[in-house]
Amino acid sequence: MNKRLVGVDAARGVALLGMMAVHSLNESNPDGSPTLAFAVFGGRAAATFAVLAGVGIAFMTGRARVRRPAALGTAAALVARALAIGAIGLLLGYTDAKLGAVILPYYAVLFLLAVPLVFLPTWLVAILGVAVTAGAPVLTHLWLPDLPKPSLANPTLGYLLHHPVALLSELTITGEYPAFPWLAYLCTGLVIGRLTLSKVGVAAGLLVSGAVVAVGAAVTSWWLLNPMGGLSHIWIAQPDSPLTVPETNELLTLGGDGTTPPGSWWWLAVNAPHTSTPLDLAGTAGAAAGLLGAMLLLTRLTWPVARRVVWAVQTPLAAAGSMTLTLYTAHIMFINSDYDVYDPGTGYALQVLVALLIGLAWRATAGRGPLESLVTAVANLARRRLTRWPTAGVAGVRGARGATS
Repeated sequence: MNKRLVGVDAARGVALLGMMAVHSLNESNPDGSPTLAFAVFGGRAAATFAVLAGVGIAFMTGRARVRRPAALGTAAALVARALAIGAIGLLLGYTDAKLGAVILPYYAVLFLLAVPLVFLPTWLVAILGVAVTAGAPVLTHLWLPDLPKPSLANPTLGYLLHHPVALLSELTITGEYPAFPWLAYLCTGLVIGRLTLSKVGVAAGLLVSGAVVAVGAAVTSWWLLNPMGGLSHIWIAQPDSPLTVPETNELLTLGGDGTTPPGSWWWLAVNAPHTSTPLDLAGTAGAAAGLLGAMLLLTRLTWPVARRVVWAVQTPLAAAGSMTLTLYTAHIMFINSDYDVYDPGTGYALQVLVALLIGLAWRATAGRGPLESLVTAVANLARRRLTRWPTAGVAGVRGARGATS
């Protein structure tokens, strides 16, 4: 298999196992501090999914700016993919958000937002990504007091039908994975996906730059909150905040539910998971880029022993990563079922083992995962229908042959 695809799928597999860890394992220790698993994967796993969605869209569009002849078909395919993923997400919405917030409806909105992005040159996508990273959290901070309070429940078809405006607000700005600030991840992935990922220098650049951005965001946040007094300002404003003291402390320690309170501008200096601040967006995007760079570099090792070890690790990760939609859906259903009777550690280990084995078996036999096949079929059908439509309109002048050429 193409080494580039193995590296991308392996990174996606790590993100899948990371999100399963966030949902299945304890997020905090008895003293309230984050567990090791949550400290590593909290916020980063979901962000990596979003960045790799951008990489996947770049692959789907030929790793280049989409030109006018392919515009209608490409837009149709992305919209159809968004609708299919959104439908699956809404069906999963009847599960308990406290066990696992379903990301797919938010993901669907991101695919819709990707439609105009694929027609832009790479440099402009990069500038837009930086602007969203810096500006979207500021606008969110300003808008929050005037927006409907999010339910933070998993979106359902019923909620869409009865409360469409509130759901739109939640999916784009106020929810767990708000698409407006998360557009930064999509831009990052689209830029990365247009690079020549098969080159060692590009992979090394992703690893180094991603690590620098991730560490830089953490250090900057610490400097702003501590030496610069940001934490003091946050606690001074706490009595006017909608959060209680324990909730404020939990947000600072373990992260939030997609946003931060509007009481103090110093909240934008936080980089805790799922706070959608500039430093959170930059740090998690950097971590995703670094992970992808590492997975790509590992495929380039030449030392025989190291190659065999990497192959043994990356092969099942890449197999699971090639069908994350199916395995993620199965994971959400399992943790909400009566079959999940295990303690957190045992339950997680069992899910990892099953996911890796199913990934290997499915890739060796059927190839693409079942939900992946469904979404791709819907997207391809929409692309074909919309691509043929303008030609069919000319057929009356040029003849039937022109409609199929």
